[in-house]
Amino acid sequence: MVILSGMDSPPPAPSATPQQVSKSHFKAHALELFRQVEASGEPLVVTDHGRPTLEVRPYRPARPDSDPLEQLRGSVLRFDDPFAPVGENDWEALA
Repeated sequence: MVILSGMDSPPPAPSATPQQVSKSHFKAHALELFRQVEASGEPLVVTDHGRPTLEVRPYRPARPDSDPLEQLRGSVLRFDDPFAPVGENDWEALA
């Protein structure tokens, strides 16, 4: 079993909470909301029946000189016998 810590880049300095909009509002105002996210740099959370489902945030390209494997360094928290067979009880899809 391999357990990874969060590998995403750290979020921008957050405001109290990200702005949230419903899917229907997002559908009607997507271009305006995209421009708002680009200008402010703050993420936008799209909700479905009040439950967060998507996050829209500005794109930040990786540094050209960065090594993709370097981003993973230190992210494995535990490494338990990766070659051990997996039992049927370990697969939720088979249940």
